[in-house]
Amino acid sequence: MQLVDVDAVRSARERLAGVVDRTPVERSRAIGQLAGGQVWLKCENLQRAGSFKLRGAYNRIAQLPSDERDRGVVCASAGNHAQGVALAAGLQGVAATVFMPIDAPLPKLEATRGYGAEVQLVGRSFDDAMDAAQAHARDEQRTFVHPFDHHDIIAGQGTAGLEIVEQVPDAATVVVCLGGGGLLSGIAVVLRALRPDVRIIGVQAAGCASFAASLDAGVPVRLPVSTTIADGIAVKRPGELTLAHVGSLVDDIVTVTDEELSRAVVILLERAKLVVEPAGAAAVAALIAGRIEGDFPVVATVSGGNIDPLFLQHLVTGGLSAIGRYASLRTRVPDRPGGLSALLALVAEQRANVIGVNHHRLDPRLQLGYVEVVLELETRGHPHVAELASALEVAGYPVG
Repeated sequence: MQLVDVDAVRSARERLAGVVDRTPVERSRAIGQLAGGQVWLKCENLQRAGSFKLRGAYNRIAQLPSDERDRGVVCASAGNHAQGVALAAGLQGVAATVFMPIDAPLPKLEATRGYGAEVQLVGRSFDDAMDAAQAHARDEQRTFVHPFDHHDIIAGQGTAGLEIVEQVPDAATVVVCLGGGGLLSGIAVVLRALRPDVRIIGVQAAGCASFAASLDAGVPVRLPVSTTIADGIAVKRPGELTLAHVGSLVDDIVTVTDEELSRAVVILLERAKLVVEPAGAAAVAALIAGRIEGDFPVVATVSGGNIDPLFLQHLVTGGLSAIGRYASLRTRVPDRPGGLSALLALVAEQRANVIGVNHHRLDPRLQLGYVEVVLELETRGHPHVAELASALEVAGYPVG
């Protein structure tokens, strides 16, 4: 199978001139300290439409013949590719119909419509939307813009790799978020041509790690289920073209858990001042979790920032819990005046901040004369949580 070459990526950059932003590469000392060396972040979350997807979508649509442009384009996406295609098509005066799962994040849905695309909600998964989009494209004789498995898409995404080479010329390892493989394939094409000594690593969500099985089998393998919060990289089956690129050009694939993704989202928000969706934080999550074997300096892609604020709030809570900044402790107190205040006084002595208190009397498992109390607390790390739990136990408040 013929792979994309670096000249195709250079041509794509010419087409994208004045359309996409040259996104910044920012050094993060905080993440570097956690990872053990110098770390640079390639901030594609700051790209137009909030992710790298505009690069490939615009490059693909720009090369369509006039009759195909007149009929319009079709795509399927959980969100970021949808926005990339909608914006790319609108900038070029091409009609776009986008198929999205019915549970697609609301901000991504509204943004896609805001860029002028017609949106059709179909099925519960990306695969359902993909099947519907491809059927619609066939029936209406319109061009299907694949989210990752096309030479023009890969070449467009690879323009981010050209920028990385120029912005961090001494990079030793490049870590890339991995869903369908378009971004990783494009960046790998550039690095193998211009910096063959660089170690290239892709990062998938553990709950949808389709590349490992596919690389072992030598052909794309479809996972039966996907269970991850990272909807942007929840691709159950790689493409044939992206699998060929990854198998030929990439050094390693690692995975991260949803808890590790949540932690990375919180750290990026708090320490790097970047709003990032879970899929866009996968490379950073792998660095923080110690999954990356490679020399420093490391460049980690931050591939998207399109996240529902309500979901971000949920993630922040989960991420704070993962790093010991938030704790929920269940105990019981005597059912008499002053019982709860004595417990809260002890919590205050341990310098924990009470966010919420739930008080239950009706659990039949409770010993007569006691009530159950669930404390939601702001804490100062895992050692502090352990100290607090120990102090409660010593004072006669069992923690469960």
